[in-house]
Amino acid sequence: MELSNLKPAAGSKHSDNFRRGRGHGSGNGKTAGKGHKGQKARSGATRPGFEGGQMPLYRRIPKRGFTNINSKTIIGINVSVLERFEQDTVITVETLMEAGIIKNPRDGVKILGNGELTKKLTVKVDAFSEGAKSKIEALGGTCEVI
Repeated sequence: MELSNLKPAAGSKHSDNFRRGRGHGSGNGKTAGKGHKGQKARSGATRPGFEGGQMPLYRRIPKRGFTNINSKTIIGINVSVLERFEQDTVITVETLMEAGIIKNPRDGVKILGNGELTKKLTVKVDAFSEGAKSKIEALGGTCEVI
């Protein structure tokens, strides 16, 4: 296979040069597939959400709350999840992503204190809870805030 041989799969591509409104013999003459009269037969389609002049749904429903532009999405990981790593491992956001624990670190990663830990680890993430910090350091590990 070479670049010069590439072509789309059979049946996946449709021609857009179909000539509409060119007489009965073409199979798409007279109304050109638009049916008889009505708004959809005319040019200039209505915008999405338009309900014929009736107050649209998105304007009838009350607005609720607000979106704080300063909020951060922090990913929380429990200490019990760190148990899968080997003894004396340096755990960073990158190693958590490689292990499949997190997919997208968003605005930061925080280690939470739920669960048990039996291994000495060096953890370098954005934040720690007090419980998680005490559990990691009780086993001789270190907690570094990056």
